[in-house]
Amino acid sequence: MILAHAAAVNLYRAKYQTEVDWIYVYPQGMEKMVTYLKNRYNNTPMFITENGCSSINSFLNDDKRAEYMKCYLDSLVSAIRKGADVRGYIVWSLLDNFEWSSGYTTRFGLYHVDYTTLKRTPKSSAQWYKQFILNFTSFEAVNRSTS
Repeated sequence: MILAHAAAVNLYRAKYQTEVDWIYVYPQGMEKMVTYLKNRYNNTPMFITENGCSSINSFLNDDKRAEYMKCYLDSLVSAIRKGADVRGYIVWSLLDNFEWSSGYTTRFGLYHVDYTTLKRTPKSSAQWYKQFILNFTSFEAVNRSTS
């Protein structure tokens, strides 16, 4: 039984873990949590803040982050279509920054920061997010489209 559990944990980690060992990808959790909050707190308006994942080795080509955001935003839109009053979404983070737990080794930004020159360069996830924003009308429009 213990070996079976260990094997299951390893499969879960292999499938859902990001490059940082404390962040797992589970986009369905976004819809589940937003729906839970909608039902539990009488659909109080909410803002989703600091949703994102980091990368360690992929400086500009961070397609995994773009896929992460797509999956989470799809899940969020699904919750909105089911009536959740979501008024905003803030990705974490605009720029690579200092993280308390890992210093400058993990990068959460849509823009790569060269810490020597402070030059900022958009990553592929920034380009993806830009297109998403240009094509996305509003959270209100998503709610109206289901009424």
